[in-house]
Amino acid sequence: MIERLWSKFGKTSPQSAEPSVADNVPQHVAIIMDGNGRWAKSRGLPRIAGHHSGMKTVKRITMAADRIGVKYLTLYAFSTENWKRPKAEVEFLMKLPQEFLALELDELIANNVQVRMMGYKEDLPGYTLEAVETAIQKTAGNTGLVLNFALNYGSRKEMMEAVREIAAAVQKGELSPENIGEQTMGDLLLTSGLPDPDLLIRTSGELRLSNFMLWQLAYSELWFTDVYWPEFSEEHFHEAIHEYQRRARRYGGL
Repeated sequence: MIERLWSKFGKTSPQSAEPSVADNVPQHVAIIMDGNGRWAKSRGLPRIAGHHSGMKTVKRITMAADRIGVKYLTLYAFSTENWKRPKAEVEFLMKLPQEFLALELDELIANNVQVRMMGYKEDLPGYTLEAVETAIQKTAGNTGLVLNFALNYGSRKEMMEAVREIAAAVQKGELSPENIGEQTMGDLLLTSGLPDPDLLIRTSGELRLSNFMLWQLAYSELWFTDVYWPEFSEEHFHEAIHEYQRRARRYGGL
């Protein structure tokens, strides 16, 4: 069963040449960065060591995406369900955006990268929110790759809140039910203004979406690898892009 899924969705090969910007590069790539804890455990290290190593992969893949012409890169950094993890691990995860941006913001600015965030700010520690909002402000005028962090994000909550807004507008007489369409919903999601992902990558061998962009991934190409996120290389990323380029996207047609 697993082998058939790998065959359908793609599997990494050791080496893969850099795709050309002209060769149908996906405009929007979304990544579920999974496997940090298992990578650390396999090496006899604490889980937080895996998260710290995974931070280096964020930089590596951000630069790789920028080089080949990807316009939007959305990274699933922390879900609304991740609060269930041990307190010490959550506290460490909340400090990672601050550390990453302290180390990399100047280089992101120099490379014309624009930082964005989608998620629920009210639950985030002040230091996390301050670091992210500072990066957003300092890169707001940049016109290159959009690096979008999904931080304290959950797709079911996102959709439920959008439905509540639509219901409230109908109740107030501001919106007729017959005028509700996909665009109505899309405009109320946290991804409003962004195109839907063309390609979803998930590392670590798990074959599920984990409450990530459920509406937006309706026609995205899915690509899974058993490589843990800290080990996910530029070559693995290129292999995912090449697999995307080999596929025919039909959007329900022939």
